[in-house]
Amino acid sequence: MKKLLLSFALFLGAIQFSHVALAAPQIGQEFDAVAQVMPKENPNKIEVMEIFWYGCSHCYHMEQPLNAWLKKLPADVHFTRMPGLPNPSWAPMAQAFFTMQDLGVGEQLHDKLFDAIHKQRTLNPTDSKATLAWIVNNSGLDRKKVEDTFNSFTVNTHLKRAAQIFRSSGATGVPSLVIDGKFITSGTMAGGNQQALQVVDYIVGNIRSTKKQTPVKK
Repeated sequence: MKKLLLSFALFLGAIQFSHVALAAPQIGQEFDAVAQVMPKENPNKIEVMEIFWYGCSHCYHMEQPLNAWLKKLPADVHFTRMPGLPNPSWAPMAQAFFTMQDLGVGEQLHDKLFDAIHKQRTLNPTDSKATLAWIVNNSGLDRKKVEDTFNSFTVNTHLKRAAQIFRSSGATGVPSLVIDGKFITSGTMAGGNQQALQVVDYIVGNIRSTKKQTPVKK
């Protein structure tokens, strides 16, 4: 499967850059195939998934260019965030993400949680009790409701999925960007956060071109 994806990516690169003098991003360098192809939340759109950790300074610095990129998100692209969970020490932040999402305060608290860790430096991202207290204090929600959600079966199920996605992606760090469940890039691979987003645009453009060229079955 991985060899097939590599051949597919090289073919896409040839289509996109056959008449352009600029060097195309290279598979195995600026991006790669994922370890295992992953299902998408919206199969009708091209999916871009950011795998991140609130405790990661590189993820914090990715927020500005990523938010600028999201303002220009094409209609055929679906963006989603997924907390990275390669080891148990990252679990409190993954629990925080899913708890905030399930309680409907994810958009409200996302940037604030990053700032608490990296700007104010008032929160240890590996401390579960402190993380739970932070959500309560910043959401204005009932403590028992937040605590029940934080420790719920639903959030635990989300954590298992996050761990599986991290393994399937083949990510070696964060932030990483998974495109359409098939390809992965990162600031480390591409040479910077802005460059990683350019690689995403390159792959998305090629996938879009390929879809247009695929004959419709009658």
